[in-house]
Amino acid sequence: MRVGLVGLGMGAVKHAQALKTLAGRVEVAGVWSRDAGRRARFAATHGLPEATSLEALLDDPSIGLAILVTPPRTHLELTRRFAGAGKHVLLEKPIEGTLARAEELVALCEAARVTLGIVFQNRFRAPHRRLVEIAAAGRLGRVLSASAAIRWWRPDNYYAQPGRGMMANDAGGVLLTQAIHALDQLIAFAGPAEAVRGFHATTPLRRIDTEDVAVGAVRWRSGALGVVDATTAAYPGASERIDLACEHGTALLERKRVLIRLRDGTEIDEAEAPDTPEYPPHLRLIEDMLDAIATGRQPQANGRDSLEVHRLIDMLMRDTA
Repeated sequence: MRVGLVGLGMGAVKHAQALKTLAGRVEVAGVWSRDAGRRARFAATHGLPEATSLEALLDDPSIGLAILVTPPRTHLELTRRFAGAGKHVLLEKPIEGTLARAEELVALCEAARVTLGIVFQNRFRAPHRRLVEIAAAGRLGRVLSASAAIRWWRPDNYYAQPGRGMMANDAGGVLLTQAIHALDQLIAFAGPAEAVRGFHATTPLRRIDTEDVAVGAVRWRSGALGVVDATTAAYPGASERIDLACEHGTALLERKRVLIRLRDGTEIDEAEAPDTPEYPPHLRLIEDMLDAIATGRQPQANGRDSLEVHRLIDMLMRDTA
């Protein structure tokens, strides 16, 4: 599979590392950014070929997959062009800047009969997969309460980057930009949201026009209840966590740890090694995307399924007093 990588900011580094590890399965045809200097530096740093233009990737019939790591509001048009050229698309989260545009993007890929994957790499972390396995086996029983807390800190220099925290660039704040990964994981266990009562605000800590604190009470379609608590203003920050209260016990899921306590006395406490590299979840996600293309199935993090987290965020943002 020949691959084109479009958009070469910080998020592209893990993709480049994963693609080099997958050299036996993929060949990077070219990396591209509108910034010629960034393009040259990225290509040299990672030992990857530099594409001469976006059109060169679009027009190359040997390229089967485009990985798009660009700002959210560019996703619909770029996906339209690559899907129109018959290329499968692996798209960095979020799908798009609004729910309506995200739905349009998913529909156009379905109409073009190309495979669409979304970069929700936390689904491929070992603790998350372990909890999925245990839940699927019925060991937790029915979910009664499902909540997520994403209490992070982002310093001044983070928001000093051009466009960071601004609606024109990011299309959203803490929910769409940071908390979306944990919320996607939460939905894997709670299921879709049915009703939400949410509040959001921008703190006086930084000059941005998106929310950096958001909370909400959620009734899940299953009947379970829960809470979402997200901020980038909680110094010094803590690992995001998902808390499940179930018929047979409780589960706590953090980025690199899962802790399960069952009423029968069983306790499962598993964690990734502290020095585990950050790119293996991207590698597993790309492998799953390649397998999906090869077999004609949907990737685990596919467009249609990934719309649910966009619907939750949309409800949290518009249901505000």
